[in-house]
Amino acid sequence: MILIKNGRVIDSASGLDELRDVLIGDDGRIAAIDACGEIDCDLENVEVIDASEKVVAPGFVDVHVHFRDPGLTYKEDVVTGAAAAAAGGYTTVVCMANTKPSIDSVEVFNEVYAREQQLPIHVLQAANVTMGMQGTKLTDMSALKEAGAVGFTDDGVPIADEKLLLEALKQCKELDVPISLHEEDPHLMYSPGVNYGEVSRELGLGGAPEEAEYVLTARDIMLNKKVGAKLDIQHISSAVTVELLRQAKKQGIEVYGEVTPQHLAATEDLVRQRGSLARVNPPLRTEKDRQALIAGVADGTIDMIATDHAPHSSEEKAKDISHAPSGMIGLETALGLVLTHTYHTGLIPLETIIRALTINPARLYNIDGGYLSVNGPGDVVIFDPDKLWLVPNHFASKASNSPFIGDELQGRVEYTICNGKIVYCLAK
Repeated sequence: MILIKNGRVIDSASGLDELRDVLIGDDGRIAAIDACGEIDCDLENVEVIDASEKVVAPGFVDVHVHFRDPGLTYKEDVVTGAAAAAAGGYTTVVCMANTKPSIDSVEVFNEVYAREQQLPIHVLQAANVTMGMQGTKLTDMSALKEAGAVGFTDDGVPIADEKLLLEALKQCKELDVPISLHEEDPHLMYSPGVNYGEVSRELGLGGAPEEAEYVLTARDIMLNKKVGAKLDIQHISSAVTVELLRQAKKQGIEVYGEVTPQHLAATEDLVRQRGSLARVNPPLRTEKDRQALIAGVADGTIDMIATDHAPHSSEEKAKDISHAPSGMIGLETALGLVLTHTYHTGLIPLETIIRALTINPARLYNIDGGYLSVNGPGDVVIFDPDKLWLVPNHFASKASNSPFIGDELQGRVEYTICNGKIVYCLAK
């Protein structure tokens, strides 16, 4: 059993934000949440954690991670990915399906899913929308859901064929699972990874214009207007896309949005400072875009903060920016980045941030998590919202492709508890 004492317990699902004690039982479920000092238990058989001046929240839920398993495990694998997630306060993650081979059949799905079930946190698996991510033929979505797939995505590759996507939306609606889309129209792209604008011109790159994102987003929102599937727009980067999402929700269209910590924290200027490490799809854009993303989280237009944790090897990222792969790791720096650049600047309340990291993604994916209640799952994160720390050059992740190495962040995870077991503890 674990007794967490004197913490500020924030649970967005119930609206709780008070000093409380939390007891997690031997069965991995929460046994009690009560006023400080009111829980009566035999302390000889209990591990006590003093959470004074700390926040106690549901374990974070990330619906967008890349563990590169199977086939690309020199970058990351399910074991190191789960360790990185635990270090970041995550007790549940959803792995994307752009692996080698891609997750487009029950046979491939079953192999990786069996290994994911042995990990110390909840690692869930999405499957592909189309066979081989080629955008020409749908996977057997029904069979993949039956095998355990929690959603469908061709993340990394947009789906060009409107008729095919419409059928995919209908099937996902029938199966009651999310469909998560990468919105970058290749016909409107000059080159990926860097925003089309001042920085791309300086570097002699074509760049990725914002219309590549918002034009495709508008199309897919309208395709879903009558269908009503759980449409998730991934890693939103443009102010125009935020407004599209806002207006769609006002019309009652079923659509959800993700934003990454890096898009909340940085702009295209980071490419000047950190080069290929700051290359990401969609790219970091302007300060106007960043502020619109922050406002979107603050008013609930953007539902979820999702890392798009994308490991690459040092050799790959050492290439010239025009040839290096896009993506950065993010699980271990997510909380610090978001708190430093939105909460501590007074732009997003802490409860809203926790909502976007917990109950909102959990509800979208029908996950039993993201909340704290008696008899609920013993998945808990304890963090110090004010703790200052420097991002190191090594991580629990197998990769180290972060442009934030050496930066001082404010807010750090101290404990992650999953199924009633401590799976991460910050070294004192």
